Amino acid sequence: MKRPQGHDRTAVPAAPAAPAARRESGDGSARPERASRRPVGTVTEPIPVLAPPAGSGPASARGDSGPRPDTAGRPASTGHPDTSPYSRLPSNREIDKALRAARRERKRVERGEVRRFTKRSRRRRLAWLAAAGVVAALVLAVMLVAYSPLLALRHIQVVGTSRLDATTVEKKLSDQLGTPLPLLDQAGISSDLAAFPLIRSYTVESHPPDSIVVRVVERQPVGVIQRGGAFTLVDAAKVPISSSEKRPDGFPLIAAGGGAADVDADSGFAAAAGVLSALPPAVLAQVDTISAKTKDDVSFTLRGSGATVVWGSAEDSGLKAADLEALLKSAKGSSRYDVSSPHSVTTG
Repeated sequence: MKRPQGHDRTAVPAAPAAPAARRESGDGSARPERASRRPVGTVTEPIPVLAPPAGSGPASARGDSGPRPDTAGRPASTGHPDTSPYSRLPSNREIDKALRAARRERKRVERGEVRRFTKRSRRRRLAWLAAAGVVAALVLAVMLVAYSPLLALRHIQVVGTSRLDATTVEKKLSDQLGTPLPLLDQAGISSDLAAFPLIRSYTVESHPPDSIVVRVVERQPVGVIQRGGAFTLVDAAKVPISSSEKRPDGFPLIAAGGGAADVDADSGFAAAAGVLSALPPAVLAQVDTISAKTKDDVSFTLRGSGATVVWGSAEDSGLKAADLEALLKSAKGSSRYDVSSPHSVTTG
């Protein structure tokens, strides 16, 4: 018999055909049974036998659904690969490990977000810290240099003196030698210079690394006051400058009301000193004696001619001085000049 193409199994001989069975029809007649349509000699494939599914077999017959899970929720080991759903569940240790990893990752992400949103403030803070560090370093360096012996005072120079001896003033300040310039005793310097009445004011200039310059402003005498048999040269504040038994030349004699120490703004001496300070140098050189019992009756006499000038109060002294200078040129030889009213001057 010819083997069908595509099959390699041996054909099984067909069994002899069974006699056709008859069945009765509804009318009682017998009808022949239809024979099988399978052709004789057809090769059939063997049916593979599959293993029974899990849960079937004798164990299922007993009501046992398979290996029971252990106390951790995992199926018991049977020696065969387990394909049940329990084989894919993680253990408690794995769950804890995963949770810890998730928490670490969340913290890392949060830290990154915080750093991202605070980046500008952190830069600003770092800039301020750097600037503060630089300033602190500079201050420390300056302090170390300033208070070191490198800046100790070794030279003192006094300038601006005319009647005073500068060397005498420098010797008076010699107690400051050896002191660092930032630590000079200003109160001590003031006390030393107070011993010189001619000094009206002063300034101290530091010249690192080891010198200072003391600039002195001396008092300028405005006139002479007579005290007994002595003539004292005073400035506008009535501070004595020098004293002698003979009247100094070139300075007017001040005869003002009030005591020797009366320097009140409303005193006669203050008014006389104000008038002398306002006079032009050419006119001031001609004043012989000036008197003022009160602040409103200042008058003085001129050298040589002996003429009298009625000044009045110290107000409008600049305008009165200009009028007097003009009168001395235009009305030369007059014995009286009244400029107490600057807008209506008279001569006599």
